[in-house]
Amino acid sequence: MREIVSIHVGQAGIQVGNSCWELYCLEHGIKPDGCMSIVGSSDNTSSSGSNDSFGTFFSEGSSGKYVPRAVFVDLEPTVIDEVRTGSYRKLFNPKQLIAGKEDAANNFARGHYTVGKAVVDECVDRVRKLADNCSNLQGFMVFNAVGGGTGSGLGSLILERLSNEYGKTLKLGFTIFPSPQVSTSVVEPYNSVLSTHSLIEHTDIVVQLDNEAIYDICKKKLDMERPTYRNLNRLISQTISSLTTSLRFNGSMNVDISEFQTNLVPFPRIHFMLSSYAPIISSAKAYHELLSVPEITNAVFDPSSMMAKCDPRHGKYMACCLMYRGDVAPKDVNTAVGSIKTKKTIQFVDWCPTGFKCGINNQAPSAVPGGDLAQVKRAVCMISNNTAVSEVFSRIDHKFDLMFAKRAFVHWYVGEGMEEGEFSEAREDLAALEKDYEEVAQDGEEEGDEY
Repeated sequence: MREIVSIHVGQAGIQVGNSCWELYCLEHGIKPDGCMSIVGSSDNTSSSGSNDSFGTFFSEGSSGKYVPRAVFVDLEPTVIDEVRTGSYRKLFNPKQLIAGKEDAANNFARGHYTVGKAVVDECVDRVRKLADNCSNLQGFMVFNAVGGGTGSGLGSLILERLSNEYGKTLKLGFTIFPSPQVSTSVVEPYNSVLSTHSLIEHTDIVVQLDNEAIYDICKKKLDMERPTYRNLNRLISQTISSLTTSLRFNGSMNVDISEFQTNLVPFPRIHFMLSSYAPIISSAKAYHELLSVPEITNAVFDPSSMMAKCDPRHGKYMACCLMYRGDVAPKDVNTAVGSIKTKKTIQFVDWCPTGFKCGINNQAPSAVPGGDLAQVKRAVCMISNNTAVSEVFSRIDHKFDLMFAKRAFVHWYVGEGMEEGEFSEAREDLAALEKDYEEVAQDGEEEGDEY
């Protein structure tokens, strides 16, 4: 069995987590109280009933209940209380819901040094127990946002501890970065820079998400006037589910999680990914659409479907992973990818001739009842490594510089035991990362002159 342990940190991480577990339960036919529903197994012959596909995300308890392999951590109790009282309250093991008493107050230093220190041991112990229960642990999925205090401070603290204990195990981050226009706190740039500094070191792959980009997708493609966080999270959860389908269900081309890393990360530091998903279509429109393989493949390369606010046309692709699920034939995929390669708008770096990694899975995507997405026969999720993600960093760096030049708000961080030098160090590291991305995009051009 190939298992994954999920760690949800801070409000954003937990709320994305709620949507993900809602979807996993649906895919595996597990009811909100953790029992397997008999209906699920007879309907989907390929999923739950016959095999142990649920084992990736769920462990089976002694009473025959299925318990998520997940830890939810937050430094204040309100968000976790929602999980404790919500419709999935019976699903989670109460010991895996860890809440502190006082908030990190949007302060990285509180999450990382003072308040977070008190919770981190209990949290890592829980993760260790979950990891010990696994027969073949594939990796950790860490969900957090780097704008607030808990997600950034405690998130990076947990990642540091994990990389000490499980150095070789894959660590996948799904990280919500601050949006260009929509901001939820003034000190977002500080938290993001400090947190990204440790994301560079301690994660193997980070998928960048951005509320504003996903808001736009909801508005444009689902015609929602006022999307809520739940709408955004359900979109994110479809993407995350598609990444792990090959661990759970059978398909004609399986992609393991470690294969992502091998194919997507050309250099250790350059591991920040863009993600997109197609078809994103409401039930009302789905009847009028064909949604063929070439069509959804083109949709996933469309700049407006990227889940982070940056334009892939401004950069070059280094590698890209396409995960198809549902009724998809390998021949269609080859044709679709062939036609993508001929497009002028989608540029690859000179030193990466093939650039595509494809996976095909037989399990069609599940639509959440009452959700926004239509039930479709096939879908594709793309995770791509594009040099344009440095736009996200340069935007944050610019805001950081404006504030740090005046040392605005720095006293809150210093008061919690941080040193000013840490700010400069983290900022230099990000500047170096931006430089790395520039060099990667230019490499081929310069070498061409030498010959």
